[in-house]
Amino acid sequence: MSKFLVALSLIVAMATPSAFAQAAGNAERGARLAYTCLGCHGIPNYKNSYPNYRVPKLRGQHPEYLVIALQAYRSGERSHATMHANAAGWTDEQYADIAAFLAGPALQPGAISKPVGKAPAAAQTCVACHGNDGLGITPQYPNLAGQHADYLERALTDYKKGGRKNAIMAGFAAQLSAADIKALAAYYAAQKPGLETSRRK
Repeated sequence: MSKFLVALSLIVAMATPSAFAQAAGNAERGARLAYTCLGCHGIPNYKNSYPNYRVPKLRGQHPEYLVIALQAYRSGERSHATMHANAAGWTDEQYADIAAFLAGPALQPGAISKPVGKAPAAAQTCVACHGNDGLGITPQYPNLAGQHADYLERALTDYKKGGRKNAIMAGFAAQLSAADIKALAAYYAAQKPGLETSRRK
């Protein structure tokens, strides 16, 4: 096992649920707040204008992860002007409410009985956080199963180039070639049941 994998395993082992504790959101309140979100995330195959890729599917995602993502857009840890503008105007409590509404029931590990296709060799590292089937092993790690392949490619490329600042993902993505990124994105996008476009109500 590489030094990177050992370090990653230790970080995962030390990440106790109490370290990520947050209040559960109220989906009913979230439905009233999320109207701007649905302008993109509520439309199947809606694309970001530049760079051009489909915005992520959120239904089936862990609400806890969505809150972490919104916090990252607010802080600038993730670079995206529109998401920063939206996230900057909400509190953490509102994040939790919006996330509860947009995510709906989260996909849980074990929901995928048989993987679609063969996992690329590069996926060996992904399983430590995202499971064998692309379903996050804790609510703080995103589900990847069924996500748009072009969105996954963009996210991995941003981690590789610094558009997203996360030490673990940056270290992993730095080792990936463009072909690795494309293969990983295609594999996780193909898994079923997977993420879906958020519903308006």
